[in-house]
Formats: sequence, structure tokens, C-alpha cells
Amino acid sequence: MGLNKSGGNINWFPGHMAAATRAIRRRLKLSDLVIEVRDARIPLSSANEELQSMLCGKRRVIALNKKDLANPNIMHRWIRYFNSCKQECLPINAHSRSSVQKLLDLVEFKLKEVITREPTLLVMVVGVPNVGKSALFNSIHQIASSRFPVQEKVKRPTVGPLPGVTQDIAGYKIAHQPSIYVLDTPGVLVPSIPDIETGLKLALAGSIKDSVVGEERIVQYLLAVLNTRGTPLHWRHLIGRESEGLHHELDDKPEYNLKDLLPKRRKPPNKSDIYYIEDMVSEVQRTLCTTLSEFNGNLEDEGELETLIDQQFEALQTPLKIPYKAPETRTMVSKRFLTLFRTGKLGPFILDDVPDASESAS
Repeated sequence: MGLNKSGGNINWFPGHMAAATRAIRRRLKLSDLVIEVRDARIPLSSANEELQSMLCGKRRVIALNKKDLANPNIMHRWIRYFNSCKQECLPINAHSRSSVQKLLDLVEFKLKEVITREPTLLVMVVGVPNVGKSALFNSIHQIASSRFPVQEKVKRPTVGPLPGVTQDIAGYKIAHQPSIYVLDTPGVLVPSIPDIETGLKLALAGSIKDSVVGEERIVQYLLAVLNTRGTPLHWRHLIGRESEGLHHELDDKPEYNLKDLLPKRRKPPNKSDIYYIEDMVSEVQRTLCTTLSEFNGNLEDEGELETLIDQQFEALQTPLKIPYKAPETRTMVSKRFLTLFRTGKLGPFILDDVPDASESAS
């Protein structure tokens, strides 16, 4: 398939990452506890392999962030898996105060024995790009500010939908007696990702810039995963049923910008916009279900799977409101489809498979 034709290592290691990796390694030696943030949709693929040897020797909590985008029916299996590997794991939503509070309670519990003998403690937050470290850090700071007297005003880190926003290591004091400092670090990847599937999962989750891999290639992979798992067949109840909401008005309604779904400072979409997006999602799901149901080929054959994906690219133009004669049609389909996936509109997913309990976690 197209996603394999130019296979090989995926390289994305901007200059600041090399310096950041060295700085993180130095500070890890001094840290009392590490919060390793991973994407709950890819619990293993979002681990930085180069740091694992150092993290294994530290007090560590693996925070599976974006749990609201991950399949809750599988999450308990991941918790059981990490527990079997003797790794503390907690699914969280970095934007939820109660969720982050549970993480802080766990951190305090794991630091309890150290607090009694150390006047100053250092907690590091690490992870690959775009797993939500800065959002988590902002929430931690808000909670800590209400619980402890903080001497100085703290500049909050920038949060954005693209990887590579945080490029410096910044430390903030969040508590007294004992003094606890939290370091927010930039997201860093290994210099080269030899496993093409891991690279595609990272790109799909937004940890690697789309321009490095290509939106079309990422969506090819996503559609391959959905089809081989039979996911669209779960939407068969939509076939033959008219969309609710504003389906009959779609052709007359000004197009709603899918980019408005991405996190940023803005006014929330109005009710008609929400109905419009929900209607579009139903049409997309129905299209994928119909194309898969009518497909008579062998999904295990790479060439036949590619044929199905080509058909789906063409069929998705209608629900995604893309003119058939538009230039770079597949790119437009890819960008809009990716937005629906990344914002959870297509449903919650976990792309990694749970390893056997006997295997060691990354």
C-alpha cells in the first residue's frame, strides 16, 4: 500500500530536541518522581524508548492522558497490564480538575516516604510531543495554587494542538513544607523511529507533524486499521436511516470549519453548528460501513485492501462536503477525516494491542 511504498525510518528530530533530550537526562538523575505522560490511544507507541532505561529506575507514574478519546471498554485491560509489569498507571483527562487531582493524590502517596526526610522534592513531567503535558501542567498549577501558598506568580506554558509547542525546560514551585518543584519539559522523540507502524500511530495521534508523514498516508493507515478490525460494521444501524438534525439543510448551510473543533481560545460552536458536525459524522460513519459491507475482496490481501481504501477516499468526498473536481481532493479528505478522528467525533479508539501479561511494558 501507499503507506509502505516509501517505508523505512521516520525521522523528525528538530535541533531543539537534541538539546532538550540531554537536559532531560541530566535532570532525571535529580528527580524524586517522574510523571510520564502517554497518549491513552497508544499506551505503548507513545513511550520514548530512549528514556525508558532511566525511567525504570525512578519512582514513576504513567499518566495515560486523553482517556476521553480512548475506548473505555479496553482501558481496564491496559491498567491490568501495566500493573502486572509493576508500573503505576492512571488514565486521566488533563483538562479535568478531578482527574488531575487523582493523579496528584497518587504522586503524593508515592512521595510520602521521601517527604519525611527531604526538604525539597523534584517532580518531572516527561513525554513525547502532543500527549498533553502542558495542559496537565496547567491543571496541576491551578490545583496547587488553591492548596498551597505560592510565593511567585507563575507563567503558564503554552498549549496547542501541534507538537513541539514547549521548547524549554521550565521549573515552578507548587508547594511549601516540603518545597515541591514541577518541571515541565518539551516533548522529545527518539531521533529515528524504525518501526513504521509505531511512526504512523504517533503521526495519527499528532505527535509527529503531518507534513513529515503526509496526511494521506496517515489516513490510509487509519482506514486500514478500521477496516481490518471491522470497526465500520458497528455503525450498520446508520444504514437506511436518515440523519437527524440538519441533513436536509446541508447543501444550503455555509460550511462549518472543522478546524474549529481543535482546542484553542474561541467561542463554542452554536447549536446549529453542533448538529451540522453530528450529521456529518453520521454520514461519514454510514459511508465507511456501506463501502466495507459491499466489499467482496479479501481484507488480508494488501492490494485488495488498498482498493477498498481508494473507494472510501472517493466516497468520503460527499459527507465531507468536498467538490469532486477540487484540486488535491484526497488531501482535503485526509485533513477533514483526521480532524474528526483526533477530536473523538468518530468515537473512542485504542490503536495499540494489549501485549501478553508476561511481556515487559515499554
